[in-house]
Amino acid sequence: MTVTDKAPLLTVEHLRMRFGGLLAVNDLSMTAARGEITALIGPNGAGKTTVFNCLTGFYKPTEGRITMHRKDGEKFLLERMDDFRITREARVARTFQNIRLFGGMTVLENLMVAQHNPLMRASKQTIGGIFGIASFKRAEKEAVELAEYWLDHINLIDRADDAAADLPYGEQRKLEIARAMCTDPQLLCLDEPAAGLNPAESDELNKLLLFVRKERDTGILLIEHDMNVVMEISDHVVVLDYGEKIADGTPDEVRNDPKVIAAYLGVEDEEVDAVEHEIEETAAEART
Repeated sequence: MTVTDKAPLLTVEHLRMRFGGLLAVNDLSMTAARGEITALIGPNGAGKTTVFNCLTGFYKPTEGRITMHRKDGEKFLLERMDDFRITREARVARTFQNIRLFGGMTVLENLMVAQHNPLMRASKQTIGGIFGIASFKRAEKEAVELAEYWLDHINLIDRADDAAADLPYGEQRKLEIARAMCTDPQLLCLDEPAAGLNPAESDELNKLLLFVRKERDTGILLIEHDMNVVMEISDHVVVLDYGEKIADGTPDEVRNDPKVIAAYLGVEDEEVDAVEHEIEETAAEART
């Protein structure tokens, strides 16, 4: 299978993650390109979220190298970094399967919290904010403008002063992505963003992610079970099964791969040839 020819934003080499006697991820190598949407898919328990946790510093992998290639040419070995440094320096942001907004804060405040680091630097670690120094005022104004930019784009500007917990579920999903984007990431990792969304909300999510890819030149790494979302917006798909990569290519290539179909159907390895034969027969019948 072919993979993207674009320069990699993220390179994963021979990643292994072991929990005692359980090998959750086994010898995974993959890339994600700048300005592309890469989907990481597979059946439940395939190791997808474990990979995300290794990328973002929640787990330290047992073996392997994870390299982030920033736009300015700097490279960061993520497996050697703490999670907060991965966000701040390597410029990697993520969302989770379960929404983790600050429900008691307003919609606007959630996006301001995401800009805590630059605001703290501008305030000289709070003292400048107390006295209203010029650098802090400028930074605060820029932070509000960035928050308003994203609220306008996700159609929540009219609800900026509402509590985040009062938003409908689909709007909370979009707000969580907007909050991640307020950290100015070069790689955005999304863990099942379409989970629980209805078809109309999934369509809005697709439009938002395509906007992030095109207008912000941000690479997106996506874990998703909704195959309509994956096949509609992904440039590159990597498939895991029992912690091992079984396919890597374009959505069309992966969609028709017998190993992928067999993994989702839950058939045994020795039955893959039969699945492939059935696919070939079906395709031949469609041509006649």
